[in-house]
Amino acid sequence: MAKTNPAQFVRQVRQEINRITWATKRETLYASISVFVMALIASLFFLLVDLLLSNIVQFLLGLGG
Repeated sequence: MAKTNPAQFVRQVRQEINRITWATKRETLYASISVFVMALIASLFFLLVDLLLSNIVQFLLGLGG
């Protein structure tokens, strides 16, 4: 692999940075809202599963006593 000098490395980095397509404010907003909604849905799902499992365990423990 050929070595590059620091100046050439910096030029290559700047070229790569110019190729990046940055997200717009609108895209960032929609992505943030999507993440928030999915986190809300996941938290509600796990809340319901937890409630169901705790009720099952309480019922089973109540049968033994």
